[in-house]
Amino acid sequence: MNYSQTIEYLFATTPSFQAVGADAYKPGLERVTEFCRLLGNPQNNYLTIHVAGTNGKGSTSHMLASILQHAGYRVGLFTSPHLRDFRERMRVDGTMISERRVVDFVAEHKEQMLKLGLSFFEITTAMAFNFFAESDVEVAIIETGLGGRLDATNIIKPILSIVTNIGLDHTEFLGNTLPEVAREKAGIIKQGVPVVLGEASEEYNGVFEERAEALRSRVIYAEREIELLEQCPCNEGQMFRIERQRDNHRFTFILDLAGEYQNHNVLTVAAAVDYLDRHTSLTISRYAFLDGMATAAVSTHLSGRWQIIARKPLVVCDTGHNAHGVRYVADQLRSLATSYANIYCILGFARDKQIDDVLGLFPQQAHFIFTQASTPRALPAEELAAKGATAGLKGEVIKSVREAYEWARAKAQNDDVIFIGGSNYVVAEIM
Repeated sequence: MNYSQTIEYLFATTPSFQAVGADAYKPGLERVTEFCRLLGNPQNNYLTIHVAGTNGKGSTSHMLASILQHAGYRVGLFTSPHLRDFRERMRVDGTMISERRVVDFVAEHKEQMLKLGLSFFEITTAMAFNFFAESDVEVAIIETGLGGRLDATNIIKPILSIVTNIGLDHTEFLGNTLPEVAREKAGIIKQGVPVVLGEASEEYNGVFEERAEALRSRVIYAEREIELLEQCPCNEGQMFRIERQRDNHRFTFILDLAGEYQNHNVLTVAAAVDYLDRHTSLTISRYAFLDGMATAAVSTHLSGRWQIIARKPLVVCDTGHNAHGVRYVADQLRSLATSYANIYCILGFARDKQIDDVLGLFPQQAHFIFTQASTPRALPAEELAAKGATAGLKGEVIKSVREAYEWARAKAQNDDVIFIGGSNYVVAEIM
């Protein structure tokens, strides 16, 4: 099989959550543990940092990878889902795994994968672990797929765990309350290994404290370690000024990612880097931190996070797709209303998302184009429009994402904004 045939084979024989949703979810660590044992446990050949959370774990993982690259380390980065190419999920120093490696891995291990009944994500996880080992990676940033406790990535023994935040998403698997979701995310905490909690809350702090105490670990609250003093946009992205609380040292730096919500991720990353430099074998200089943040998106090829793809009119896309993430996006859209004449929102969601509360977050004065991505998981545009109308959102239905974008471009003037979001699939079709 060539590369295209191999990817088609993976999607056909091991349905992915990205493609079919809940039917692809296989909780438990037994299958991936056995498969990695057969591979020689490649995940034990390098240091790892484990990142979970409802939102922000992708941005956080990419920032950390960039900083560690600038610190001189050979860095693996495992994230999901991908937007355009399966190979985006695993990179070494920003370079994707080669097509040849993907083909050879599947060909060599196909029989074992079928025998063990591995899910798409379990195969992907093991492939990344193996790729990093063969690439002589020194440290790898490993992002969870769904949850944490039963996630396939949870067989690693990291030097630091990170949970960015807790929100209600994938409630059919993780629970219907914030403490229930937190309990699943806290499942990545390991014996004696601290966890950085990006966004604290009285609703779930106790869950992390209890888990950490049981494992002789500790919770590092990012917002107590690092204070945000200033945040403002600039040509390169955003300028931040922060203060480290333990010594009142102040840092001013550029982040080449837009999106006001990145302030939460910045504090999380800064707290994590401070711990890694002081308490692990990694050495991360101030310059590595500054240079890594300034080139986070460029160094790691991160896309889809409040990404500006045109200026006149302003065209922005963002992959936020649950209430917790969309709230940040909607707040920024409202702030744009004071500087731009009209806002056009191209929205499409997966059919298995609980979006009634999500739609109510968007500014009602915007003009909405309800669409659907070309995936079986997409919510039909007509159903989305009906839900939107209930939430007070007005607009039209254009089923094709590409045609929806072309319609908005034809309508929008130079002083208008076009926003594209609601789903990774919608953003991927535009990208």
